[in-house]
Amino acid sequence: MSPAPAFIEPTPPFDFGLTAGYLTYFRGRYGSDSFENGELRHVTDVGGKVALATVRSLGSVDAPRLKVGIAGEGLEDRDAEAACCRTAWALGAYDELQPFYEIALKDPHLPPLVHAMRGLHITRASPYEAMIHAILGQQISSHVARMLRTTLIETYGPSATIDGRECFAFPSPEALANAGVDALRSIKFSQRKAEYVTDISAMVASGRLDLDGLRGKSTEDVVESLTAIRGVGPWTAHWLMIRALGHTDGFPYGDIALQKAMGMLVNGGSTMSADEILKYSERWSPYRSYVTVYLFAAMRSGRLEELVGSDGRGDSGT
Repeated sequence: MSPAPAFIEPTPPFDFGLTAGYLTYFRGRYGSDSFENGELRHVTDVGGKVALATVRSLGSVDAPRLKVGIAGEGLEDRDAEAACCRTAWALGAYDELQPFYEIALKDPHLPPLVHAMRGLHITRASPYEAMIHAILGQQISSHVARMLRTTLIETYGPSATIDGRECFAFPSPEALANAGVDALRSIKFSQRKAEYVTDISAMVASGRLDLDGLRGKSTEDVVESLTAIRGVGPWTAHWLMIRALGHTDGFPYGDIALQKAMGMLVNGGSTMSADEILKYSERWSPYRSYVTVYLFAAMRSGRLEELVGSDGRGDSGT
């Protein structure tokens, strides 16, 4: 018997469709998550048990309310409560957007993004999952990264049959450390990615690397700590700050897609360099994580050109 449904009341504005869409890369399914016909299915590992959270919106952007059903084998009430809390956290449900909006709406370029993406919250993964995800995405297309992620989860993640479907949670550090380089190479990982994933997983599993302990650290401290790890550069560190550590001012300025998007936003369509976008972005501090996510949401949903236009101004109407 599944635990009784729970409810999440996010901090408004909260657009469930946009936020769930961003969590799944606007592809319907991404990794352990799927969003179809208004229902988000989010799979998580709770104390060694696989839990499936099904989420639907009962409210509006300005009065949001989510109904959450939790299912899984052998789940106790405390497991269901933990799964619901993790789902709310994954959706960034309780984040406050208003301070970012107050800065963005006074900017000459950001209002079209804010109006179109109003209520989009930053979605999250655990620091370990976000780290592995970033490693997978280094220097390859998003399509290939998606395939690697799906294969990794379905090969090494814990699974359970729930509601007639096989559900997979993200693999544990122990599982990937034990898999080893050769096994990861056999599922199409490059030699270096396989080494990086194996090494980092072993460090987390043994306690030598405490990624959760980076929460609350300054940007400088996080970047310094993470870039000391083989395979991790500033790009990975900044994405980890955005996706997992709750930093509002992450800005992966080395990301080529971000450089192109910034060129469309503020430079008449001409791609900007990493140094150029980093310098320009200082005016948006300490909310550059939101600018980054809103730009990527526009890109992934196919709306960037529509929203910013070739002159970098876009349609600023509401």
